[in-house]
Amino acid sequence: MANIKSAEKRVRQTAVRNARNRSQRSQMRGAVKNLRAAVDAGDKAKAEELLGSTISLVDTTAQKGVIHRNAAARTKSRLIRAVAKMDS
Repeated sequence: MANIKSAEKRVRQTAVRNARNRSQRSQMRGAVKNLRAAVDAGDKAKAEELLGSTISLVDTTAQKGVIHRNAAARTKSRLIRAVAKMDS
């Protein structure tokens, strides 16, 4: 355990940030999971409805530094491709 006052503060700050990041990452993963479930079920209307909000959530998560911007771009690309593929 930290003995220095500034180190103790850092421990507290890190705990708060970790909790916030974990929550945001979990929220994003849930949205992606719901969209993928809609695509797998073949529900095009629901998939298109969820696509915009999911992409926005992925962008926000990347902007806040919770995930890397390239990981966000890859995730968005795969989701858009999956929904577009439902046409054929």
